[in-house]
Amino acid sequence: MRSTLRQQPIASHVYDTYWQFATKRQEIFHRRVRGETAPWTDDPVLSNHRFTNTYRAADRVSQYLIRHVAYSGNQAPEEIVFRVLLFKLFNRISTWELLSKSVGPLTTFEFDVKRYDRVLSRALDRGERVYSAAYIMPAASPNAIRKHQTHLELLRIILDKCFLKRLLDAQSMKEAFLLLQSIRGIGTFLAYQLVTDLNYTSIFNFSEMEFVMAGPGSRSGIKKCFTDSGSYSDEDIIRYVVDRQAEEFSARNLAFQDLWGRPLQLIDCQNLFCEVDKYARLAHPEVKGIGERTRIKQKFSPMPNQLEVWFPPKWGINSKLPKPKG
Repeated sequence: MRSTLRQQPIASHVYDTYWQFATKRQEIFHRRVRGETAPWTDDPVLSNHRFTNTYRAADRVSQYLIRHVAYSGNQAPEEIVFRVLLFKLFNRISTWELLSKSVGPLTTFEFDVKRYDRVLSRALDRGERVYSAAYIMPAASPNAIRKHQTHLELLRIILDKCFLKRLLDAQSMKEAFLLLQSIRGIGTFLAYQLVTDLNYTSIFNFSEMEFVMAGPGSRSGIKKCFTDSGSYSDEDIIRYVVDRQAEEFSARNLAFQDLWGRPLQLIDCQNLFCEVDKYARLAHPEVKGIGERTRIKQKFSPMPNQLEVWFPPKWGINSKLPKPKG
């Protein structure tokens, strides 16, 4: 009779770094929120290079989206979807602010592909960037002159009443993910990012523990952290570390400070694999992942002001946040 036991993954020494990185990066975050002055760590890699936060929702761009896009403005479901997807397709705060200044209130009623195109085309002609460098956004159509035009058209398609109703009626994170992925130009990685951001809003209340998709960076990080994945897929590995987080921190005597009672979720551990992939380029250059990258491009420049954060109210943690100084 065939055995039903799964072959367990085999960790490398980088797996220890995964948990150490999560702890140290979260410690930096808490120190900044408390208003402590730099330096916030004695880790040379973290001191000199930019990494996302341990919790995705605590990142600067996610914070802007939650505070100034998702929960600011008309709270009608179709308006929230429009604002969040418009922001995320470019994922750049300056692009959102440029559109807000140039075309007025960003609403479905006022949305006009040609008008938005003119604003963004002029910005590109001035040599400005309209996309974030956080991840590569390919054009949604191979025949476009400029890729931002394809993403504006993609947004127009999503706003179709039939599709929008199906999206808003989704009963699970995976169902919403599959709907977004079904649109030409939205791949698995982008669909997962979009549904995660939509889930920060008031229109959905899916558990972040329900569903995960490993992105390219996290797949590389997983390869560095495990010499053998056994019978586990990359998504299985992410769930494996989420389920074991308390045990793994304890085994290494790491005093991990969570997000005011909120443990790491699937999206956070997925993201951490991506960040550890970068961190290991300098900390463990002998360990190979996927691809040939050996440097960390973005440098870290500390900001002197206290870090102010605010999370989706439905999480119930905003009342626990430290009060801003002064």
